[in-house]
Amino acid sequence: MSVQATNSRVKTFLEILRDSLVTTAVLTIVAALFRDKVTASFIFYSAMEIGIYTSIIMFLAYATFNRIWRLVCDREDNVQWTVFVVVMIAVTGVGCLTGSLIVRELLGWETGQALASLFGQSFKIGAVVSLMIGVNEAAYDRLKGQLEDTKSKLHKEELERERALKLVTEAQLSSLESRLHPHFLFNTLNSISSLIHSDPVRAERMVERMAALLRFTLDSHNGGLVGFEQEIKIVRDYLEIEQARLGGRLRWGVEIKGDFDGLKIPPLSIQTLVENSIKHAVAPNREGGEVRVSADRNNGSLRVNVADRGEGFTLESVPAGHGLDNLRSRLAVLYGEAAELRVGQSDGWTTVSMKVPV
Repeated sequence: MSVQATNSRVKTFLEILRDSLVTTAVLTIVAALFRDKVTASFIFYSAMEIGIYTSIIMFLAYATFNRIWRLVCDREDNVQWTVFVVVMIAVTGVGCLTGSLIVRELLGWETGQALASLFGQSFKIGAVVSLMIGVNEAAYDRLKGQLEDTKSKLHKEELERERALKLVTEAQLSSLESRLHPHFLFNTLNSISSLIHSDPVRAERMVERMAALLRFTLDSHNGGLVGFEQEIKIVRDYLEIEQARLGGRLRWGVEIKGDFDGLKIPPLSIQTLVENSIKHAVAPNREGGEVRVSADRNNGSLRVNVADRGEGFTLESVPAGHGLDNLRSRLAVLYGEAAELRVGQSDGWTTVSMKVPV
């Protein structure tokens, strides 16, 4: 027998002994209340007799019901209660008979009373007390079991709900990213293709950057979030590719100050902001324009600003499914209300700001 099984049996034995002592004490007090003259001798012998009967019945009940329950646990309630009452009465009868033999024949008490009379008297009291305690205990165990089952079902349902929510979230992100990656890559390819005839050497260098961008998009599609430094490198590569296409018309700067080690952000999130500036503020302008990228970390959040000299706009005016609208949806799926995307104008600059928790 294992140590765990031994400890379990010892624990059960002590619990039954405890319940027996409590029941003995209560019944001894009740017996004393119905007696005119209570002496120390009466209390002692009454407690001893009651303790003998109570202990025998309780240990028999425990040993019997563990086996009987396996036979009726899957039956209807009325069958279970009928079997319980019948077995409880039978156990009480055996316990009272055994107790009477011990009290009268072994200990030599109650010799002035016939064995049948002693048994009958103890059985009447024992049956009532046993049924009262047994029914209450059985009802409590049933309610406890039902509560445990309910808690287990609720826990299982909660796990299933969380799993379903996670799957929905992953599906939403996959759908959004599947739109983002081809769009980004096709724009980059268009930039490189414009250099093939005019500057093939430079176009070759841009193809190398394009390969790095392609590896990044494939890796980020599987990883969920990417390192902040990785994203900034991709932004610089993207700006280099666009500058190869636009030449001196594109002026840009990236200002990153502070400690950003270990920060994770959505892939191609900053790149989306930069691409929006180039597409709408720089490329359409004959004189080109300037794009400034900056970032700061404060109060548990990372804020990235991308500013240009283009005309102001509002997020509400962004067509559904386009770059900034796509980014806004991704941030909502990943962070909920903790993330923020907004547009502001100041001193001729239009700034798109992205804030995410870190």
